[in-house]
Amino acid sequence: MKAKDLHLKDLLQYAPDSGIIRLLDHRILIFDAMALGLLRKELIDSMGMHVARTILARFAYAHGWRTAESLKKNWSELFYKDKETGPRLHAMQGLLTHISMERTTDENGDPFVIHTWKDSYEVEQHQLHFGSPEEPVCWTISAFGSGYASNRLGQELVFIETQCTANGDPVCRVEGRLKKNWGEEYAEHLNYYSPGAIDSFLPEINKKLRKLERELHLRKKQISEIDNEQLYSQFSARSATMRKVIDLAKKIADVESTVVISGESGVGKEKIARLIHDQSPRSKQPFIAVNCGAFTETLLESELFGYIKGAFTNATSDRTGLFEAANGGTIFLDEIGDMPYAMQVKLLRVLQEREVRRIGESRARPIDVRILAATNRNLADDVENGRFRQDLYYRLRVIELKIPPMRERVEDILPLAQACLEENIRRLGRKPITFSQETLRMLLQYDWPGNVREIHNAVEYAIALTSGEQIMIDDLPEEFVAPQYVARSGPIRPLADIEREYIRSVVEMMNGNKTKAAKALQIGSATLYRKLKSDSH
Repeated sequence: MKAKDLHLKDLLQYAPDSGIIRLLDHRILIFDAMALGLLRKELIDSMGMHVARTILARFAYAHGWRTAESLKKNWSELFYKDKETGPRLHAMQGLLTHISMERTTDENGDPFVIHTWKDSYEVEQHQLHFGSPEEPVCWTISAFGSGYASNRLGQELVFIETQCTANGDPVCRVEGRLKKNWGEEYAEHLNYYSPGAIDSFLPEINKKLRKLERELHLRKKQISEIDNEQLYSQFSARSATMRKVIDLAKKIADVESTVVISGESGVGKEKIARLIHDQSPRSKQPFIAVNCGAFTETLLESELFGYIKGAFTNATSDRTGLFEAANGGTIFLDEIGDMPYAMQVKLLRVLQEREVRRIGESRARPIDVRILAATNRNLADDVENGRFRQDLYYRLRVIELKIPPMRERVEDILPLAQACLEENIRRLGRKPITFSQETLRMLLQYDWPGNVREIHNAVEYAIALTSGEQIMIDDLPEEFVAPQYVARSGPIRPLADIEREYIRSVVEMMNGNKTKAAKALQIGSATLYRKLKSDSH
């Protein structure tokens, strides 16, 4: 048999029941050319052209050497007597289309080989990912031939590519000489085949990896900062106190502890609870909210735990409770301080046992639910007065997250009002509307006892009443008609401070456009610049 008579069916062994394929008695894997092209790209992008070529050349050289060993063992006659066996194997593996192989001797009387081919998979993939190169790119094909020929000759023979179709040549062409016969000008090419070549690049690789790690750390930090700003924006949080609450909520999201979210009515406790859920590993699972103060004891029990058919008069079918419905996710118990005392005992059992019993049923059903609770009451006082169970209090209040009222975060008033304005304009399909200067001043002076909820209601009310392009004081609810001069908690703030603060907020609302800000404030640009200038002193 001659090399030209070899076919894959003669060399391949395939066991359909096991999925193992062998070539020359060695297990092989089938990769498409794109996979190897992507590997090349990844190596070049992360480590540079020189290091990538060295790694690929050493890998291919070893592959060529191992292939020669397999042929020597299984097809010794072809290996020793037919010099076309190596190129034939290359072609049969889909790497190239063999054209010619010429063997002579060089000026030293040593072996000299010229091999030409076309349809190189390396040319195809390199051009796909990097375009047309300046130098030959059949790195692994040349290295495979070097490893194979060196094994066959018993001397180190190195192939160097002198022509490549990637460079516009008609064919790819390599010359093979004994390593010692290549001149000094080819030292760089020879180094790719040196066993210690990769070791010499390790310092460079480590340097690149450290740089990549620093860049990755910086990128993660930048992404985290962007994420934080987006969260702050969702809550219109300009104040340091509210931003601290959001940051803490993000941290809490990563743990499974129960949380009590406390704060006055209308501060946005449920929105913070949703943030905790959305940032947690449970975000893809249900988030179910229930107002514990909106039900009688009997109704609340059936809502939370469910019931079976016949459990009571109107129980005509089985019903799943909210704890079961929230399985895998989060249940938010709003107004937990208003939960009837008898129900507190049953909730405590759920927290301890992590299981529920439907009304009328004897068997317990395991649940995997994170519990978040909220209250506008002082639960510690309720425990002291006997209105709330102490054991349940400590079970729930593993972490407490306190949301400040609007009067303690004045910086958030105008951003919240503007966000509400824009949201309602979009929803109602209205033309753009702005707040007048007097209205903005009033919004800042008002004490907002109803907090965020009251801001939403006041803005929606004003939009419904206004007929012009600006919301005036008369468009606000009646409680705004007589200005409030109630001092907030803490020291009394000078009126000039409030004016400066609200001017800065208006400029921010206009995305830094001072001309638009001055128009909205109904003052001249010179006046606005003067006030901003005095603000900087």
